[in-house]
Amino acid sequence: MKFYLDNVNLGSSSGPNSFARKLQDSLVGMSHSVTNVNPDVQIAFILATRKLAPMIQRLDGIYFNSEQDWKNLNAPIKATYDISEAVVFQSHFNRSLTEKFFGKKELFEVIPNGTDLQAISQIPALSHPVIDKYEKVWCCASSWRPHKRLSENIRYFLEFSDIDTCLVVAGNNPDHVIEHERVFYSGNLSWEQLIGLYKRSEVFIHLALMDHCPNVVVDARASGCKIVCSDSGGTKEIAGSDAIVVKDMEWDYAPFALYDPPPLDFSQTLKSGIDSNLDVKYSAEQYIRIAESLIR
Repeated sequence: MKFYLDNVNLGSSSGPNSFARKLQDSLVGMSHSVTNVNPDVQIAFILATRKLAPMIQRLDGIYFNSEQDWKNLNAPIKATYDISEAVVFQSHFNRSLTEKFFGKKELFEVIPNGTDLQAISQIPALSHPVIDKYEKVWCCASSWRPHKRLSENIRYFLEFSDIDTCLVVAGNNPDHVIEHERVFYSGNLSWEQLIGLYKRSEVFIHLALMDHCPNVVVDARASGCKIVCSDSGGTKEIAGSDAIVVKDMEWDYAPFALYDPPPLDFSQTLKSGIDSNLDVKYSAEQYIRIAESLIR
């Protein structure tokens, strides 16, 4: 079968593009091809630039920040939603949110992002003089924006970690930098370096507000980390049954100021998250199944 992956930049490290690379490799590994020449099925990553074949829209989120022009930002996404034969949501949260704004779609699937388990298995744990003097390592990683709650991640670490544990903060543009002798800022890391960091770490903290299906959580869990996350958004759906899930704000799906997240009460924790299949090959198999149904 010939797939066209639309609206992707395979050289980008952003979440959708990172998953697109893994999906492409899996499809090719299963003897399918990825091309824009006479494709059988088109997978539009959020937006369609043109329509060449029956279309699956891969939708990993829509705009709802009241401080942005969310209606106009959503308009091209809604246009693709309307012309797609099927939609793949990355989480049940994403589905509920989108249906609230766009209406229901007859043919849809919820398929969480997977990752390359084989590649992860071949990457060694990170060793670095700064962190090797600590018995245990915790970490967090993001392209830091206010709703990612870096300061809350650090506050959780300082409240619940032992003195022989350090925290590594990876990613660009960290806001609310907190200086502490056990907190280290690495800046941007490659995917391979991040996997090495996750493998060296016991805990991955991701207390973001209303995240849809963060790839960093999938990768960290696949690398052996225990996940700490908030119960807002879709993160808990991929965090694993051993996750620590912190109670977050209630939401009625009305637009609100996303970049002004409320503080968390760490005493309000739920029992666990949810297990999900982490293998991108499983994700690819689900896309193939939907594509086959469209062709039929």
